[in-house]
Amino acid sequence: MKLVTLKDGRLARVEANQMMAFEHKGGMMALIQAGQAGLAAVQAETVNSQIEPFTLDLVAAPLSQPSKIIAIGKNYAEHAKESKSAVPTSPIIFTKFTTAIIGHGGVVTWREALTKQVDFEAELAVIIGQTAREVSETDALNYVFGYSCANDVTARDLQYGDKQWVRGKSLDTFCPLGPWIITKDEIPDPQTLDIRCIVNGEVMQSSNTSQMIFSVAQLISFASHAFTLLPGDIILTGTPDGVGFYREPPVFRQDNDEMIVEIDQVGQLINRCRKIN
Repeated sequence: MKLVTLKDGRLARVEANQMMAFEHKGGMMALIQAGQAGLAAVQAETVNSQIEPFTLDLVAAPLSQPSKIIAIGKNYAEHAKESKSAVPTSPIIFTKFTTAIIGHGGVVTWREALTKQVDFEAELAVIIGQTAREVSETDALNYVFGYSCANDVTARDLQYGDKQWVRGKSLDTFCPLGPWIITKDEIPDPQTLDIRCIVNGEVMQSSNTSQMIFSVAQLISFASHAFTLLPGDIILTGTPDGVGFYREPPVFRQDNDEMIVEIDQVGQLINRCRKIN
C-alpha cells in the first residue's frame, strides 16, 4: 500500500495517478501506531471511497514529528573508502533533529553565512511500525511499517568543523522525506533495491541496498539493544559513494539546484535548493 499525507491534512491511499483520501485523527503517526488493524481499516474504508486525481504537488512529508530520526554513518563500504575511513565493524549511529523534515517538493534552504558546503546523501528510510526493544535480527523486519526515500542533506563544514555531526546534519529543511510510505508487504526484501541520487540531471550516486555493510534487520536489532524504537521512528540507513564532498574537486549545492533521490520499488523524492544571503 502506498500512503501519503496530503497538504490539507488528510491521508490518502495512492494507486498510479489516483487516490482515495480519508480522514484519520492523529494523521500518519496514529495510523502507524494502529498497526495492522489500522491498515486493514484503511483497506476497508477506501474500497468504496471517492476516487480523486493524484499529483505529487498535493503531498506533504509523510511523517513530520516522529519521536526520533536515527541515522547511520558510512554504511556502504565504497562510501567509507571514498572518505578514506576504515570500514565500520559496528553501525555508526547519530541523529538528525525532526525539525529538519520536509516533504517532496519542499525547498532545502540555508544561509551562506552559516554554511558553504551543502551536500546530498540518498538514503533508504525505514519507518518503524511497533515498539522494539532488544529484538533479534531474525525478527527485526517484523517491526517495520514501511519504507520511504530520504536525503540526508549535510553541511560538511559544520559536520567536520564541529567534530561531531548533529548540527551539520540537522539544519532546518535538511531531511527531505517522501513522497510517500510504501508498506513493508510491498518490499519483502529491502536489501535488493537500486538507489540513486541525480543532481541537475547528472547521476551522482548509483548503488544497491545489497551493498550496505549492515542490513536493515541488523540496524534495527543493533539500535533496539541500546534504546527503544517507537512506532513512527525513522532509520536512515546510510548513503552510497558519490557524495559531493569527496569528489575531486569537491562539489557543493548551489542556488536552484535540483536533487532527486530514486529508490526502485519505493519512489522518487525531488527537492530544489535555495541559498539565502
